[in-house]
Amino acid sequence: MWRKFASLILRNRVSWIVIILLLTGVFGFFGSRIQLSYEFAKILPQGDPALAAYDSFKQKFGHDGSVMVIGFDAPDSMSLELFNGWFNLGNDLKKLDGIEEVISIANLYTISVNDSIKSLNFEPVVKKVAGNQQELDSLTQIIYNMPFYNGLLYNKETGSTLMAITFKQKDLNSKHRIDLVNAIKARASAFSTENDIKIHLSGMPYIRTSVMQKVSHEMTLFLVLAIGVMSLILLVFFRSFSVVFYSILVVTIGVIWSVGTIVIFGYNITILSGLIPPLIMVIGIPNCVFLINKYHSEYSRHENKMKALSRMIETMGVSLFLANITTSIGFGVLYFTNSSLLTEFGVVAAISVMLTYLITLILIPIILSYLKAPGFRQVKHLEAKRINYVLNLVNYLVTEKRHFIYYGTAIITLVSVYGMLKVNVIGFVVDDLPEGDVVYKDLRYFETNFKGILPFEIMIDTEKPNGVFSNSGSTLYKINKLQKVATEYGVFSRPLSLIEGIKFSHQQLNGGEAKKYVLPGAMGLQEVASYKIDQSAGLVRSNAFVDSTKQYARISMQIADIGSQKTDELIAALKIRTDSIFSPEEFNVSFTGHSLMFLRGNDYLLRNLLESLLIEILLITIVGLALFRSLRIILLSKLPCLIPLIITAGIMGFLDIRFKPSTILIFSIAFGISSDGTIYFLTRYRHELKAGKSVIDAISITIKETGIGMVYTAIILFSGFAIFAVSDFGGTVAMGILLSTTLLVAMVTNLLLLPAILVSINNRTLRKELEQEALVELDNDDD
Repeated sequence: MWRKFASLILRNRVSWIVIILLLTGVFGFFGSRIQLSYEFAKILPQGDPALAAYDSFKQKFGHDGSVMVIGFDAPDSMSLELFNGWFNLGNDLKKLDGIEEVISIANLYTISVNDSIKSLNFEPVVKKVAGNQQELDSLTQIIYNMPFYNGLLYNKETGSTLMAITFKQKDLNSKHRIDLVNAIKARASAFSTENDIKIHLSGMPYIRTSVMQKVSHEMTLFLVLAIGVMSLILLVFFRSFSVVFYSILVVTIGVIWSVGTIVIFGYNITILSGLIPPLIMVIGIPNCVFLINKYHSEYSRHENKMKALSRMIETMGVSLFLANITTSIGFGVLYFTNSSLLTEFGVVAAISVMLTYLITLILIPIILSYLKAPGFRQVKHLEAKRINYVLNLVNYLVTEKRHFIYYGTAIITLVSVYGMLKVNVIGFVVDDLPEGDVVYKDLRYFETNFKGILPFEIMIDTEKPNGVFSNSGSTLYKINKLQKVATEYGVFSRPLSLIEGIKFSHQQLNGGEAKKYVLPGAMGLQEVASYKIDQSAGLVRSNAFVDSTKQYARISMQIADIGSQKTDELIAALKIRTDSIFSPEEFNVSFTGHSLMFLRGNDYLLRNLLESLLIEILLITIVGLALFRSLRIILLSKLPCLIPLIITAGIMGFLDIRFKPSTILIFSIAFGISSDGTIYFLTRYRHELKAGKSVIDAISITIKETGIGMVYTAIILFSGFAIFAVSDFGGTVAMGILLSTTLLVAMVTNLLLLPAILVSINNRTLRKELEQEALVELDNDDD
């Protein structure tokens, strides 16, 4: 089969070039239409209870992660210029297309009472810039006499103040969100410069935009670094600029096809799919190395170019096919997570790996056929004196000192298992951002001064229309009690709900005294209800906190980024206390919100990625059975791929690197790629056995013949994945470093442990055969 395929390629070179160029044009056309994803990452699968609760919440109250905030530490006595600048900034931002509301101490509302028509109307406290300091002092007194805003827009204890900017729903998940965030940043920066104060920015629209801008930048950066690093390594290996140029060109075609595939499937660039182009560059280059290495090796024997190219395709086609299949499986199993984020990444990466393999297998032989035959300088790398010295040492250990390999592997594995037990499974919303990043530092600023900035929602279902206001407002008192319970935990911001609106209304109906900011009794509730409330403006519009049927009510808070483990403990404790207030037989209370969706998604990924790894091991084992019918050999040959994963997990435990989606993803990818080395070795070993070599001779030849290519590949993969260490995302940095380490260890185990296992299996089989022969001879003697 492979001989016919080699002939088909070499006899129709021009046709193949034209076909691939035409297809590259098609993929390039689609790739030119690639766009960033502006939607919140979809991690939880459809049908998940947490996602269903969140969707139900959004259907009734809209998106919760729609507020961006600007904050600064205000002096004890705010100057006239600073206050007026804050007022003007709020008005400027409100004029931006896509901004629904802007609230700050200079742009807030009070409630005016019109007894004649029984109405409560929202009116701005500050209608124009303050004319003098006396006027400002008067406004400040009015503002600080409204407890509703304390803890929401300002913190009296720390002196911090913030501006809450609400985005329109239609712009939250669109490209226009980036323009809005950039416009807000520019105006806020100008305000900071004019008033010589330090400002802080946060909120989900800002965090999401900052992350996607970094993803867009790093996608290009990684691709450029990958090309540069791969070019340098190829030049060192083969000492030929033409080999370097054409290898990079061929894999670049694979990169173009991968980007086109993303668009063809209807996907956009996410934090994961943005890694596909540089990944394909790094994974595709080893295909070129093995093919060129084999070509040089064959040509050195008989100096017949076409024969060498044909032999290259015949011998390397199957091993590269199986190796790329295992790599593709490593990505493809992510489909089984049922998470759209990982499914998109896994499917496109798996297809791209196989497409790049096919492009390489076709174009590399064709290009080499047009280039002049390799000279002495180009094939000198085959001598590889230092590498051959190491491989000879490896061969000695495998054939003569296997017990050292087993003892050493066992000790390192046991130590790694101990380290693995120390790994923490905790996720944070800004987990991947370094502590020095401005987004991270600003988030901590708002947590310190306003408890948190990440949306946390409580939805109360009374299970009957008008249930929120029935029974003389008993549900309202329960909501008020739950709000007090939530504030006791110290990680939530001031609650915002219909209750706060009622308190505010009651205060204004009773002369505006701050001490009247309380939830009134039944008579007081009836008094507030007798007034018609203007819904046109203000932070406490009742329709934002009670649905149209008055069956559902909402408590909106922000929570600190305390991590998935503490959040789970918090919700479990809060659930118990909630059930003591709202009887589960009469009410259905759910906790949801943007931040909870992220943390629930984090937990879901950790569970499902482990399941995907088990599926991957099973599928790659089945692929291995195509080489050897012995299940024992195939199962034992998985040890050199699994042990590096254990060692990596141990390193994570000792270095306090947490399990999170970006780091656990390493194990699925690394197992698939490290299985490549196992495939290369077993393929050559099988070939030598078929050629009539003894097991020891076959092992020795395989170590020498595949060893150089495996070392070259390990260096390429180590260097290629190491480029991710320059990322601004901690998860990407950890993925790059740990993947590099895992694949380097896998190269060692595939060269030492795998052949040692094969020799031991053979010796045991041979010993059994000799024992059986001895028994037969003994029986014959007795006869």
